Amino acid sequence: MICVPELGRGVEAYRRLGFDVHPGGEHPGKGTHNAIAFGQDDYLELLAVRDREEYRANNMHGGLLEFLERGGGLRYVVVQSDDLAADAAAMRARGVDLSGPIDGARRTPSGQELRWKAATLGERSPLPLFFIQHVTPLTERRRQAPAAGRHPNGMQRIERCYIVVDELEAAVGQYRKVLGMEPQGERGTVINADMAIFPLGPTGLGVVRPVAPGVAANALAKRGPGPFQVLYRTAGMDAAAKWIADHGLPPPARGTRNTGEQAMLVPPEHACGVYVGFVGAP
Repeated sequence: MICVPELGRGVEAYRRLGFDVHPGGEHPGKGTHNAIAFGQDDYLELLAVRDREEYRANNMHGGLLEFLERGGGLRYVVVQSDDLAADAAAMRARGVDLSGPIDGARRTPSGQELRWKAATLGERSPLPLFFIQHVTPLTERRRQAPAAGRHPNGMQRIERCYIVVDELEAAVGQYRKVLGMEPQGERGTVINADMAIFPLGPTGLGVVRPVAPGVAANALAKRGPGPFQVLYRTAGMDAAAKWIADHGLPPPARGTRNTGEQAMLVPPEHACGVYVGFVGAP
């Protein structure tokens, strides 16, 4: 969930990066609206405040306005469940402070109503995670975008999301408790960090601590602990780089992952406060 001060400008920025982004619709009574770029089974969400007074009236402790005043960016990593009631019960059994599931909905510009259930972490489990179970099937949700899943940058899916922390061991304990799974330790050679990777389907959630100057250290110094990067798998790195350069942005910096694959990175100033990475075939 990438939060932006003005939705139109956010859409424009991500289209310049080669994402096929389309208006998602309004959240009734919440004062917010969004835009969506579908991957194969996941999606990028840009979220903005549509009506400040409506937002304040219905989200007294939401914090989005304050987050946007600090510059916006990647606020939550949204984790999808196929049985949120059961997952919520399991989290509570592990001592996790959790609210929900509650029903949610929005209406697309074409009038399509999309429904979901959501659960949020409480003050005693303050991690930047948000849990969702879609009630509307994926095939129906994809109808809101004429070319859903076909992106000029070749984006196929989210490969990983990264969250930077001060103390890795303590943070891993918190994420292990919430997610109910064990991570795999790795050394991130592109972001210069020790990483604990939690496997969430085809996507990895990386909790990282910087070990040398670089992307993770910069994110921690400038923004403090929290989500800072999304890495996307693309069908063509060179085509993605060409699209980005052809739309007036500097060529993304390239590096080699610990897997031996090439990766490239767009800095936050061109991606609404988020490091956007790409990995895949040349």
